[in-house]
Amino acid sequence: MLNGFTDDYLAALAPGDFHPAPKVSGRLASFDGLLMEAIGLNLPVGTVCQVGERAGSVEAEVIGFRNGRTLLMNLGGPAPLLPHAPVRPIGPPGEAEVGKALLGRVVDGAGRPIDGLGAIRGAGAWPLAGKLQSPLDRGRVLHPLDVGVRAINGLLTIGKGQRIGIMAGSGVGKSVLLGMMVRAAKADVIVIGLIGERSREVADFLETKVAGDARAKSVVVAVPANHSPVLRIRGALRATAIAEAFRAEGKDVLLIMDSLTRVAHAGREIGLALGEPASARGYPPSAIAMLPNLIERAGTDVASGGSITAIYTVLADGDDGNDPVVDSARSILDGHIVLSRQLAERAVYPAIDVSKSVSRVMTDIGTPAHLHAARVLRRHLATYEENRDLVLMGAYRSGSDPEIDAAIAYHPAVMEFVRQDADAIIPLEDAVAELTGVFGDG
Repeated sequence: MLNGFTDDYLAALAPGDFHPAPKVSGRLASFDGLLMEAIGLNLPVGTVCQVGERAGSVEAEVIGFRNGRTLLMNLGGPAPLLPHAPVRPIGPPGEAEVGKALLGRVVDGAGRPIDGLGAIRGAGAWPLAGKLQSPLDRGRVLHPLDVGVRAINGLLTIGKGQRIGIMAGSGVGKSVLLGMMVRAAKADVIVIGLIGERSREVADFLETKVAGDARAKSVVVAVPANHSPVLRIRGALRATAIAEAFRAEGKDVLLIMDSLTRVAHAGREIGLALGEPASARGYPPSAIAMLPNLIERAGTDVASGGSITAIYTVLADGDDGNDPVVDSARSILDGHIVLSRQLAERAVYPAIDVSKSVSRVMTDIGTPAHLHAARVLRRHLATYEENRDLVLMGAYRSGSDPEIDAAIAYHPAVMEFVRQDADAIIPLEDAVAELTGVFGDG
């Protein structure tokens, strides 16, 4: 009887699906503050590892292989690491927490909440790298999106599912323009990626530009400039993955990323650390090639009916419009808004240079009267800019050219149409009505 009880008891304790497996562990062979080399590991790229003992450990991500060694990039700050410190995998490559549980929350590049509201519960999962789609799964951009900025609504109309860039040098007003668009955008969900910016700007953006009703339907991924380049890239991928999951539910998502250039800078740091040769302006090929993979994930989904309207800020180093990141982004995006330092110096805000900006889907979503009025304004502005020096010097005599006379007469109205206070919201209908009313007969 005792033997029978013992056999039953031991059988109940033994789990039927238990398969013992060894713990994978390697050793740290090299570390220069950012790039680590480990031996004794065979892990896929993207795996997160713990390096060092628990008391003084740091997390690192596998980014490549060289001469039989595994290359890792530090995800945290400095740590008291020693030679031959243990390296253990702690997380599989690439999944992001997604879903309604993230609305109103702020997370970092690793998905950890940083808003002090506790853990995120009930979230789903989505691959960080996204799910590959056929080009035929993407729908056309046919419906306008109201962003509350008169110059954009009237002259650079944005459509649901469009990808557009805001290109400017530093200190010209990119973040302020983003805040104006966030407050007024008619979207179901707003996903904001603050990548590589100053820590002060993160708090300022949350308190002043994502306040009130917008905060309740927004998700913020914040990875400041002092974080690891791998975390900065992960932050951009995470923000895009969160937007993709909401789009799969049929929602219209506004994805804002500030800034795309900082993502490219992070890719440059990683590429140079891996020994890639630098090409244009010090960017290795992988840093520029990463941008299409990120941008092409936005757009309209035919299957779900949802959309991701993506707005990326692109920092033009030294106000150079031919910077490699600016040039590459311009070729991939469905439009670009160029901010002019000259207009900002003349106190024209938002400092949108209409003549250098374009929306490639505007002809598909605007009415004939709207498009005609926009072309008239652009023609008057181009004529005025071509002859600006003559007019300011007094070398032009009134009546010599009817087109120049009309451009001079309309120029105050053009500047008034572009100007807008940062806290003002101009609906799409009002912007179009004002544009057609003033310039519709030209």
